[in-house]
Amino acid sequence: MKKEILQLLRQNPQPISGEKLSSVLEVSRVTIWKHIKGLIAHRYDIAATAKGYRLVSEPDTPFAWEDPERCERIHHFDSVESTMEVARELARKDCQHLTIVVADQQREGRGRMRRIWHSDQGGLYFTIVLRLPMPPQYIGRINFYASSVLAETLRENYGVKADVKWPNDILVDGKKLCGMLSELEAEGDLVTFLNIGIGINVNNDPCPLEPRAISLKSLLHRPVIRKELLIAFLDRFEKNLELAMSEAVIERWKTYNATLGNSVTVVTHNETIKGNAVDVDLDGALLVELKDGTIKKMIYGDCFH
Repeated sequence: MKKEILQLLRQNPQPISGEKLSSVLEVSRVTIWKHIKGLIAHRYDIAATAKGYRLVSEPDTPFAWEDPERCERIHHFDSVESTMEVARELARKDCQHLTIVVADQQREGRGRMRRIWHSDQGGLYFTIVLRLPMPPQYIGRINFYASSVLAETLRENYGVKADVKWPNDILVDGKKLCGMLSELEAEGDLVTFLNIGIGINVNNDPCPLEPRAISLKSLLHRPVIRKELLIAFLDRFEKNLELAMSEAVIERWKTYNATLGNSVTVVTHNETIKGNAVDVDLDGALLVELKDGTIKKMIYGDCFH
C-alpha cells in the first residue's frame, strides 16, 4: 500500500484528497491515513492540507516499497551488526532466491580476512542471497560477475571510471570505492546458498579511517541517491545472471580489471606472495609469476598493487 500511495503522490504535484486515494486504491480513508502516518514516521515529508496530501520531500532510504518489482524480496534495516549475518539466517530458513538485505548502517561490517569495513551513515550496504545449482569451484566466477556488473553500473550510470582489483574490490584512481565479500554453505558437491555482501562508499566519508578510500559523493561533487544506485545494480545483476557461471564472465571481468600486468603482493592467512600478476584462470584464481619464473596459483587473499 505504501508503494502505491507514493506512486500516486509522485505523479501528482498538486494535493490529492484522501477520498480520491481511497477510491483509486479501493481501501478506506482510515487505511490511507494509517499508511500516510507510517510514511511520515519513515521520514517522508507529506503535507496534509485542506485539499489533500502532497509529497514535499522524501528520504534517500532503500525501503522495500521503493523497488516495487522486488518489494517482497527486500529486507531493509536502519542498523544491523552486518547484512551478511542477517542474510545467513534468512538463507538457513529457506528464504527465496535473490533475497536482498540492506542496511543504512552496520555496527560490525567486515571485509576479507576479517578486517573491519567501516559502515557509517550515507553508505550503501547490502547482501544478496543466491540459490544456484553449482559446485563450489564456480564461486569465483559468481564473484567476478558481481564485481564486473558493479563496475559497469558505476561507469555507465555515473560516469565513474571504476576498475576491479582482484579478487573483487572496486577502485577509482587506485582508491577503494567498494568492497565485496562472499560466503557459502554446501551439501555434498552442490552449494546450498551463496551470499554476496557489498559495501559502497556513497555519501559517507571513509577517509578519516581509511585514507586510501574514496566515495561517490567526493568523486561527483554531489550527493548520490542510494536507492537509485541499488536498483540500477540489481537490474543489471539479475538481467544476465544465467551468464554468471559461464567462462565468458572471466573475459568480462578482465575488461574492467586493474590487477593484471602489475607487480603485486598477495597476503593469505598462511603466506605472503610477491610477483607479477599475469592472468586469472577459469575459476577466478590469480596466477602470479614469482621471481624465479614459477607460477603460483592464488585462490584467495588480499591483493596489494
